[in-house]
Amino acid sequence: MALAMDILRSSHLSAVRFFDSGGTRTRSCNTRRFNVRANLPFPQQNAKYHKELEAAIDVVHTACRLCVQVKSSLFSTDGKVLEKNDQTPVTVADFGVQALISLELSKLFPSIPLVAEEDSAFLRSRNLVGTVLDAVSAEASSTWKTLAQDDVLKAIDRGGKDAFVFGSKPATYWVLDPIDGTRGFLKDNKALYVVGLALVVEGEIAIGVMGCPNWQEDLSKKPSAEMEEGKEALPESGIMMIAHKGYGTWTKKLNSNPKSAGVWTRCVVDRFDMVHKARFCIPDSQSWESLPLSSIFNATSNANDVGSSQIVLVAACCGSLCKYLMVASGRASVFIQRAKETTTIKAWDHAVGMICVHEAGGKVTDWEGIEIDLAEDQPSRRIIFPSGGVLVTNGNLHDQIVQIISQTSRV
Repeated sequence: MALAMDILRSSHLSAVRFFDSGGTRTRSCNTRRFNVRANLPFPQQNAKYHKELEAAIDVVHTACRLCVQVKSSLFSTDGKVLEKNDQTPVTVADFGVQALISLELSKLFPSIPLVAEEDSAFLRSRNLVGTVLDAVSAEASSTWKTLAQDDVLKAIDRGGKDAFVFGSKPATYWVLDPIDGTRGFLKDNKALYVVGLALVVEGEIAIGVMGCPNWQEDLSKKPSAEMEEGKEALPESGIMMIAHKGYGTWTKKLNSNPKSAGVWTRCVVDRFDMVHKARFCIPDSQSWESLPLSSIFNATSNANDVGSSQIVLVAACCGSLCKYLMVASGRASVFIQRAKETTTIKAWDHAVGMICVHEAGGKVTDWEGIEIDLAEDQPSRRIIFPSGGVLVTNGNLHDQIVQIISQTSRV
């Protein structure tokens, strides 16, 4: 443990990577990871935004607990499953998470604005504020002795589209996706959804926290001896992923107390450097055939039988952030999303994922290889405009895929 902490204090090196000589798909991306037991996995005095990160970990942990509680009664209580005007499924949990996180952050950091997905107009029109109030009150910190409906509505609208005007200068603000992958939230317990929170400081993403209650650890890559040693500490389900600029990406068990010491594991992306051996994930709403690489490679979901002109397509329902989580944790090599003329790409679907992948050693750009500008939507910081779409990779594959996209686009 002391050795690991000494290494972290002296450099920003990722965990040491080991490769087998066989070059098989299932083992060639194995990594050796540093496990650190601490409130944060790096020295707090060296991390400029450690107070903001600790607060973000706490509120995302609480928000995930709210999601689990709402989900437990989702199919037995009337009024919990709703439809917004755009026909996207949304639940009391979406509004509850936004209200809860907004309340806590406004108390701790009152001068930092919030950019978030929801506003209260829908709740007001459906007379559902009381239901959201009950969900928030059950999880809000003790400092909020009594909450009224108006408190919840104001907290939600603090992150709404008309809450703050930024202008053209670099800005500091929180970016929140209360539940990314709401369709996953509405499915069984195996479908993924993510609570995602990032802090942008003067135009650069400084920290990020993702909570995924249904994440299952991939035990197949753990040595049997390690599994026996840490048997009692193995997670049942759920993961917390955090990133701090310059200090890497880390995960730990979601159902541990965020304020107590816990085991943090450093994340690194996989090391595949050939496109046909990589593992891809794509949006649930898009097909492989709609993407440029389909002109060269067919897709298969069978990783044990991959042809020379095929790639492995990893299923990951639902939303964008769980795909970022998969790339940052090494379960997938590439996440690629096409920009559609009929829909906009929202900042909250990408901001926290961008820093987690970057700090894990990966890369995020548009299809031309240009970094994504979170400030391009100057007034509200709510929309991003990546040329062609979003490309998320382990870094090794990035230039190759950008080149393929460019060549197939010209054709």
